[in-house]
Amino acid sequence: MGQKLKLTTSDNHSLGAYRADPAGQPKGGIVVIQEIFGVNHHIRAMCDRFAAIGYTAIAPQVFDRFARDFECGYTPDEIAHARGLLGNLNFDNMMKDIAAAMDNVKSAGPLGIVGYCMGGTASFLAACRLPGLKAAVSYYGGMIGKFADEKPKCPLQMHFGEKDDGIPMATVDEIKKKQPQAETYTYPDAPHGFACDERASFRKEASGLAWTRTTAFFAKHMK
Repeated sequence: MGQKLKLTTSDNHSLGAYRADPAGQPKGGIVVIQEIFGVNHHIRAMCDRFAAIGYTAIAPQVFDRFARDFECGYTPDEIAHARGLLGNLNFDNMMKDIAAAMDNVKSAGPLGIVGYCMGGTASFLAACRLPGLKAAVSYYGGMIGKFADEKPKCPLQMHFGEKDDGIPMATVDEIKKKQPQAETYTYPDAPHGFACDERASFRKEASGLAWTRTTAFFAKHMK
């Protein structure tokens, strides 16, 4: 369903991306932001899934600035290696990468963004810093707490697992206080990464409910 392509940012950086288009007229464009594991099979599958319900979806390779074409799976060694790349993260640069992805799919109609883990923080920041988004959804964005004083320019929905070892519920409560306008959901038995069906932390019920809420949120705001 999808294809790989190249994007060019406002600072002339070239990065890869995966784009999936729906069979018919798109309802809008959705930017899908990766976890630390790159634009891997799971993220491409999420793009395909959004395309299947009528959206043009694009996942920019936001690690290309320091680890070109990086992608991996979820073995302990792969997770450790991916975490080792986190020191290179620069959210200002990532906003430029996301803006280039938005530009690529803007002809599809209203724009939304969704991100997972690191991408969950990035989607929150994009909602706050980038104009042109109609809706933003964040899954278990572990660093949102650091940026929770920033104000989104579009409607925001957030998902957290109550069994997430990396995001204490006290942090989620603080985020809720600072973002009272957002739709924020927690899932009682869900650990970090609960929406990824390729990870041991996958929780089918929580993932299904979060997907239903996500798609309803996009349908409501991307008109």
